[in-house]
Amino acid sequence: MFKKYYLLVLPLLFLNCTAGKQVYQKADETNYINSIQKERLQNNLTSIAADSMEGRDTGSEGQKKAGRYIIDFYKRNGITYPKGANNYYQPIPAAYLNAKYNEKLNDSENIWAYIEGTEKPDEVVVVSAHYDHVGIKNGEVYNGADDDGSGTVAIMEIAAAFQKAKNEGNGPKRSVLILHMTGEEHGLHGSRYYSENPLFPLTNTVADVNIDMIGRRDNFHPDSNNYVYVIGSDYLSTDLYTICEQVNQQYIQLNLDYKYNDKKDSNRFYYRSDHYNFAKNGIPSVFLFNGTHEDYHKATDEVSKIEFDALTKRTQYGFAIVWEIANRAEKLVVDKKDE
Repeated sequence: MFKKYYLLVLPLLFLNCTAGKQVYQKADETNYINSIQKERLQNNLTSIAADSMEGRDTGSEGQKKAGRYIIDFYKRNGITYPKGANNYYQPIPAAYLNAKYNEKLNDSENIWAYIEGTEKPDEVVVVSAHYDHVGIKNGEVYNGADDDGSGTVAIMEIAAAFQKAKNEGNGPKRSVLILHMTGEEHGLHGSRYYSENPLFPLTNTVADVNIDMIGRRDNFHPDSNNYVYVIGSDYLSTDLYTICEQVNQQYIQLNLDYKYNDKKDSNRFYYRSDHYNFAKNGIPSVFLFNGTHEDYHKATDEVSKIEFDALTKRTQYGFAIVWEIANRAEKLVVDKKDE
């Protein structure tokens, strides 16, 4: 009788323990999602998009100053540079930056930070945003608060949330590589350089979540900023599309807009930001974007026009996507071919 009872009870105990563990893990994820708050996003963006950064043109002293600010943030939060690197910089020579467009740019740098995975550290999830903008024109500083100051501070916060998780014993199973790209405004130079000179093999790169302009709303959404454009999630991987849908439903509840996901769309946004240099190498990639607005690439793209509630919620969404990719049992399956 005891043996039979034991055999009946044991599976029930296992199920109860498993269920409890799942609830705990979900609570952890919500905790880290909620650690991303608008005050620090606002403080960092106010500095990144200040006049003192001189518009962050590729290779300029203003961009290098912004880079030092980003690195200081990582140091303060205990976030290290990647294994195999000597520091937070991936240097890119001027000769490379000036070679497909005959420009006169100075040497510049991608900036990287890293949270090593606990179980599958050799598998890497990239989180990217470009930190350059277009500099000074006719004496006016183009601060690029939305483009792409918003993405810059978003991935800083995503890194901090992952580091908090690691500090509390809940680090991601896979490694997370934060990449601040240079030269995007001049032709996706920084991401192209990384894809040609990767620190980690591209075959071990699971996905790229790219964030480029998430602090405003466009004219197609005049009544609400509770949306984000999702571009490319279903181009290479059904898994990635499913994750983007499911974590939004479970945690964020944004309106996911696929208007620009159509490959025939004349704007061709899929080909115009840094994720593309990963996608063209067969790496599942998704691009989060708020659309263009009247201040796009103008001196009026200022911090005062950023909607920080939207920036916060979209940053939380980006984190939730990366968290799921980094912690799921299996790598994303590449079951489609981008044509």
